[in-house]
Amino acid sequence: MQQYVVDAFAGRLFEGNPAAVCLLDQWPEDRLMFQIASENALPETAFAVPEGEGWRLRWFAPGDEEVDLCGHATLAAAYVITRFAEPSLERVVFHTRSGPLPVERKGDLLEMDFPAYTLKRLEVTDQLTAALGVRPLEVWRARDLLCVLEREEDVVNLRPDLEAMQQLPGALCHVTARGRVYDTVSRTFGPKCAIPEDPVCGSGHCHIIPYWAARTGQTEFTARQASPRGGTLYCRLEGDRVKLAGRAFLYARAELMVEGLE
Repeated sequence: MQQYVVDAFAGRLFEGNPAAVCLLDQWPEDRLMFQIASENALPETAFAVPEGEGWRLRWFAPGDEEVDLCGHATLAAAYVITRFAEPSLERVVFHTRSGPLPVERKGDLLEMDFPAYTLKRLEVTDQLTAALGVRPLEVWRARDLLCVLEREEDVVNLRPDLEAMQQLPGALCHVTARGRVYDTVSRTFGPKCAIPEDPVCGSGHCHIIPYWAARTGQTEFTARQASPRGGTLYCRLEGDRVKLAGRAFLYARAELMVEGLE
């Protein structure tokens, strides 16, 4: 089994969010994919198998969880396929649990087309404030929790209580604020998924961009994930879809010695 490790939404190697990508001819047992994801101990491991004129794509987190949407691993998979498997492709369509996800090459960027989440406003509680270590201005919920902070510095300097965060609603917890250099800055925490902090979260921006678009009237954003690794996303809201573009860099290529284990 060929596996590639790619830094997605990165401006250079060792930036952005690392994802493992495994290209297959047919699906192994789910148990084996969970084991590989746990062994990799990366935020996500993606598995792709050709299907029709596109590819079937599945994402696995290290905490024995198959996720329904992952931006950075989709970007990484598109990078691997268009570089190694089908280098003549300018557009690849992934069939996923979240529906078809097309990815197009735009110069040195890869642009994804993702569904936007519909947000519901929640009350700012003392429990939430204690978990974050700062009282958010607003809090919203879709698949994940979205907390809006007053200043960019509040996002950058945040030191949440990850154990307490596990008691909050939502799969992941995103914090965001308006930026000075970038249109928006954010960070993402996922202790429920065995990910203390997600370096760059594409699907999180399917929450963040609809929020800021409704708040500001903008439809195009340059977004910065302010994690220690950092990463940049070029985002555009089009109706109920979010276009997410970024760069990717290959870190490693390997052969997994798992023959006969499935």
